[in-house]
Amino acid sequence: MFRTLLAKEFLEQRRTSKLLIFLAVFFIVGCISPLLAKYTPDLLRSIPEIPPEFAALIPEPSLKDSIDQYAKNTGQFGVLLVIVLTMNGIAQERERGTAAMLFSKPVKRSAVVLSKWLAGMMTVTVSVILSSLACAVYTAILFGGLPIGEYLIFNLLLLLFLAVYLSLALLASALARNQGMAAAMAFGCLAVMLVLSSLPRISNYSPAGLLNWGSEILYGNNTTYWPALVISLAIVAGCLLTACLYLDRQEI
Repeated sequence: MFRTLLAKEFLEQRRTSKLLIFLAVFFIVGCISPLLAKYTPDLLRSIPEIPPEFAALIPEPSLKDSIDQYAKNTGQFGVLLVIVLTMNGIAQERERGTAAMLFSKPVKRSAVVLSKWLAGMMTVTVSVILSSLACAVYTAILFGGLPIGEYLIFNLLLLLFLAVYLSLALLASALARNQGMAAAMAFGCLAVMLVLSSLPRISNYSPAGLLNWGSEILYGNNTTYWPALVISLAIVAGCLLTACLYLDRQEI
């Protein structure tokens, strides 16, 4: 039955073009990040009537700039995309009445939640792979090759970072009665996470610390962010457990 639910989710992704949107956006992010890092300084210097003193302060682009751009762009566009395309997963079915039809069959509600999460994560994983390959190719052309092992770890941490927001959006969809409420809850969670990530003493413990950790690994530094890893895994597990328990006790 779980395979059937998973196949249903992939079929819905194809019908609604979610898979295509994910792949397209992540591929574009992977391509433009090294390009922005390489040519933004030149664009700034080409501004008419820019003072020579200011132009001299603009640093030459480096491999670090490409990594920073990739982490920043994926952290922004990737998170927004994950939330927008996930937050209506369960709420939409409840609002349309298809959830009641599904749950009237011998189907565990927890299996529905887990199938949606797994399908979403598989789509995000493929998208991150595509994005990372595009970024690696353009970075190698413009700045030189990336260390393979460290780059792999960076993208694994990036994947966990996105998994946190996918799980939060799915939880919001499970708790909400309609799509509007699900959207408000999902973006409310995003706002809270952004505030926490901006606080100096808390940011290293938030999921944003995963991106910092990945960047530090690529820079060759030994700084670690183990609390961010543990807390991120706990958030994912907590969201899934809460969504499953809530739906099990809720009348649809």
